[in-house]
Amino acid sequence: MRISELQRERLAYQRSRSRRSTLVALLSTAVFAVVGYLTVTSAPGWPRVREAFFDVDTAWRALPAVLEGLWLNLRVLVVCGVLILVLALGVAAVRTLRGPVWFPLRVLATAYVDVFRGLPLIILLYLVGFGLPALRLSGVPNDYVVLGGAALVLGYTAYVAEVFRAGIESVHPSQVAAARSLGLDPRRTMRLVVLPQAVRRVLPALLNDFVSLQKDCGLISVLGAVDAVRAAQIEQAKSFNFTPYVVAGLLFVLLAVPSARFADAAARRAERRQGAR
Repeated sequence: MRISELQRERLAYQRSRSRRSTLVALLSTAVFAVVGYLTVTSAPGWPRVREAFFDVDTAWRALPAVLEGLWLNLRVLVVCGVLILVLALGVAAVRTLRGPVWFPLRVLATAYVDVFRGLPLIILLYLVGFGLPALRLSGVPNDYVVLGGAALVLGYTAYVAEVFRAGIESVHPSQVAAARSLGLDPRRTMRLVVLPQAVRRVLPALLNDFVSLQKDCGLISVLGAVDAVRAAQIEQAKSFNFTPYVVAGLLFVLLAVPSARFADAAARRAERRQGAR
């Protein structure tokens, strides 16, 4: 296809604007980085902070133990993530049931969401981690990793269930009516028509909850599980230096950044599909 002279000028103008924007962004980023570095390093207490939080030798010695703890966090994240998705979808489906016969189930699902969404996660961890074993019921595990994971599942299921419910209720009733007119029963209508649209619409919110779960997996350390945070605490006690905590924090950030960028990309894709841009 032959490009006209006017189109060629437009493309050249757009390329020059793009190069200019990139150059301005690089320069402003460099200026902010230099100003931030000079502000921090010129502070009177910077030498003590650098020695206590950014000691390279301490970081290198603590890294293997913190990485081993991070592997436990990753396993907890995967198992809890799968359980949360399944349970939250069930709670959301119960909350969207219609008809008076389902009233008791709707009340139970609503009460569950209200209680566990309002309860601070750290208190929930203490209640599940120390309260359940104290009951001495048969079959209740004493493993703090399992108990911490159970607390995370209970808390996050309440949040994710509301995300799923918002997606389900965003599907227009005409979609359900059309599916029923084609002979689909309520279960197949939910599975084949409602859920695919609902999940696609709430995918960015689900990914944000997943990123938050990555961070909160470190809270199981309050129960005694030797994850990345607990390993950093042990290394800090050995060296009387806070650098292991910084190492653990950086590893969590490195873990969260790819998920956050993927969530942003999913949000932009959803906006384009809805014609927002």
